[in-house]
Amino acid sequence: MNNITLVGRAGRDPEVRYFESGTMVANFSLAVNAYKKDEAPDWFNLTIWGKQAQVAADYVNKGSQIAVSGRMTSEKWTDRATGEERSKPVVVVDRITLLSSKRDSGDGDGEQAAPAAAAPAPAPAASAAVPF
Repeated sequence: MNNITLVGRAGRDPEVRYFESGTMVANFSLAVNAYKKDEAPDWFNLTIWGKQAQVAADYVNKGSQIAVSGRMTSEKWTDRATGEERSKPVVVVDRITLLSSKRDSGDGDGEQAAPAAAAPAPAPAASAAVPF
């Protein structure tokens, strides 16, 4: 199973692109603190599509604390200058949750950025009572 969940701070503002089909994609990096305080953070490249990308574009700024879940993949390309095959690991995000308020991000007015910015959870199915 390819599943990853990360909590960290945005390393930069999301870079957003729109396609003719109306689809949008947001890309940015996420810094996740290491287990020991004296170690450098781990950095992850994020790619977010669709409605979740819109949430990232509207509410995530450099330094925003977020949680993401998705899957690891690898982007591959050919370097134009050298002709070498290159690749980098990328987290394709399925769900983003905003954890910091505007005050934490430095906007100053103290309002919450947005509640959970994830797709709505499905309604729980009615379950029959099972005697024990």
